[in-house]
Amino acid sequence: AVDGDSNQVGQLMAEYLGWPQATFASAITVTNGGKAAKVAREVDGGIETVEVDFPAVITADLRLNEPRFASLPNIMKAKRTAIEVKTLADLGVETTLKVRTTRFEAPPGRQAGKKVADVADLVQKLQNEAKVL
Repeated sequence: AVDGDSNQVGQLMAEYLGWPQATFASAITVTNGGKAAKVAREVDGGIETVEVDFPAVITADLRLNEPRFASLPNIMKAKRTAIEVKTLADLGVETTLKVRTTRFEAPPGRQAGKKVADVADLVQKLQNEAKVL
């Protein structure tokens, strides 16, 4: 699920199953005759590609999904369709907690950024202060 972007469920599930994992996938290509997958993911430095053997847990990045739009007849059909409600017990799902949060900590503080007046000032600061240009 791409909900809170905390990416905990997929990693935890992979650990419980003992399977390899690829997180935040933005593109997936099945390789090796269906025995593996190449997973592209966006990282700070660009695109990282990893390959995992199946079975594996792959978690999705927001950009992986290209939603379809429902047609009006399908919307009307969906309104008439009965939804079967099942409980976790009906599905045989155990609800005992297996993870315990021990504490929450605020991230360490950092210095405030510096405002620049214009592009020339930015270039000067990058050259002389940050020494990256």
